[in-house]
Amino acid sequence: MDRSRQIACTAIASLEDHKGQDIRIIDIHDVTVIADYFIIAGGSNINQVKALADHVEEALGRKGFTTSRIEGYNSASWILMDYGDVVIHIFSKESRQFYDLERIWRDGKNMDPQTFMQEEAQEEV
Repeated sequence: MDRSRQIACTAIASLEDHKGQDIRIIDIHDVTVIADYFIIAGGSNINQVKALADHVEEALGRKGFTTSRIEGYNSASWILMDYGDVVIHIFSKESRQFYDLERIWRDGKNMDPQTFMQEEAQEEV
């Protein structure tokens, strides 16, 4: 499994395990050079948004991945976690609707997280 897919799968699994809402993955590698994937998820309140970011950082850290930066943690309306080829966005409900990254990055390939992870598991076999 390549590095970016491993980061994406680990982040998605962590978000799912900790009740992240409406988790999306957008494959943007054909659209831009800034990353291969955007992962977008929501939390129901500020505490959950922070907790989701903490859990993702911990899960990725256990696998040896470190973030180059985390932005927005204190306000927790939009936390951006930059892992190079994978950028994770965790939003409050209001901020997610306002910024609407799914619309902005509609030229990317919207992927179902479960299908993405199943494809990855099949490639490992």
